[in-house]
Amino acid sequence: MKKKIIDYIRRNRVCTTEVADCLGKTGVLENVMPINRGHFKVGNVKWVYADHESNWNVHKMIIDTQEGDIVFIDAIDCKGRAIIGELVSKYILLYRQANAIISNAKFRDAAALIRENYPIWSTGFTPVGCFNKEPKEPVDPAWLALHRAMYDGAIAVCDDCGVVIIPKECHTEEFYQKLVAIEEQEDTWFDRLDHYKDNTFDIVCLKTYLKEPRR
Repeated sequence: MKKKIIDYIRRNRVCTTEVADCLGKTGVLENVMPINRGHFKVGNVKWVYADHESNWNVHKMIIDTQEGDIVFIDAIDCKGRAIIGELVSKYILLYRQANAIISNAKFRDAAALIRENYPIWSTGFTPVGCFNKEPKEPVDPAWLALHRAMYDGAIAVCDDCGVVIIPKECHTEEFYQKLVAIEEQEDTWFDRLDHYKDNTFDIVCLKTYLKEPRR
């Protein structure tokens, strides 16, 4: 079902807004926005983490990134530092052939990332980066277990509106049918607006078109 869901979203360009609606208006990575506009990406989440102001673990974990993955860099205790910049982004996207990079932290080398038009979603930029030394402090095992279970192997959908994560428990036929239904609903709503000139209260709230006889 996972591949079926990814394929449907890609072929129909199901936007993050619609995916979030299918998730009960949840699933967004807060404050994560595209560095470059116009990209639409969906794929398997390869989860890695940065911790204690270091990107040591990022370098270790991205080595086995698979083609088509969306690499999610999950930052903890990095104190606002940039996690990676141009070098690591190029390695992930060009040499590992990842589909995109997403992160709940900042990046650096803004000019290069924008010039290359890389498909990256982050919380912004800063010139102050993480250290590339092995952290001396361990990461809380409970945090690691929770976030690995939550994100690794999930599906990420990324567009100009942000990033939405479809958790593994939603990789089901039921969720697939929700995606199909919301695409059909969007077609109907715009048809009612553009061709029937209905107002949005009737379309969205009252759904008066459902009470009309079939033609």
